[in-house]
Amino acid sequence: MGSVFSPYYAWARRQGGGVADPENFCALNVALYGKGGKRWTMTERGRQHTSRSAQQFKMGPSSLHWDGQALTIDIDEINVPWPMRVRGRVTVRPEGLCRFVTPLDHAGRHRWGPIAPCSRIEVDMSSPGLSWRGHAYMDSNEGDEPVENGFKDWDWARAEMANGDTNVVYDVRPLTGPGRVVAQRFSPDGSHVAFDAPPRHALPSSGWRIARSMSSEAGHPPEIISTLEDTPFYVRSLLRTQWQSEPVTAVHESLDIPRLVSWPVRFMLPWRMPRRA
Repeated sequence: MGSVFSPYYAWARRQGGGVADPENFCALNVALYGKGGKRWTMTERGRQHTSRSAQQFKMGPSSLHWDGQALTIDIDEINVPWPMRVRGRVTVRPEGLCRFVTPLDHAGRHRWGPIAPCSRIEVDMSSPGLSWRGHAYMDSNEGDEPVENGFKDWDWARAEMANGDTNVVYDVRPLTGPGRVVAQRFSPDGSHVAFDAPPRHALPSSGWRIARSMSSEAGHPPEIISTLEDTPFYVRSLLRTQWQSEPVTAVHESLDIPRLVSWPVRFMLPWRMPRRA
């Protein structure tokens, strides 16, 4: 809802004096990587194509449903830019819900908090034909202002630990004031404890020359396993690193916000993010 990546939401805010209805700009982003073929969907839908209640959120033919025990995501989307069906069901079963929320900026206008940082997932896709079971992570970001008003860039990473906990490091560079690093370890029962994030190490830039860095303990520099998503403003990777004396495989992302809000990128985004209003 009100995606920071949506060029349509940005244009509507510009025309509305900085204000637009976030519920008129909703999208379900699906990204699949692997031997079965890469798929990407992020079709944005206007208010007339969405509805929601405390238990359900419908966006066009796709929907999310919470029954108190599991979040069921029914996907019926079209891949972009090459039109291919993306259809299936994802079920996320939290091992415990978490109430941790923290501001990412110094003014408290942007907040992040894991909802179910330790979860199990069941993926059953009919198109493409894929299925697996494994560890999952679910969180929430929200803001009272556009993301470009608060930040220059950030690096974020999360990893499953050997005992089933989930570690997260959020390394944020605000527009004003010092940088902020949030490092938390979450247990399956929803409890959490802060830990000292190890020093930041520079990583090779992405293909689009996005700078990326990663916290890793001394003597164990991070290593890129693969780059999953490489765009002019955002890069998602799998990394090897070490946290709390434990080698881990981490999902990592870097976001360059000046690139995101640049006019060339705003005009390119509709090719990856069509709108149905």
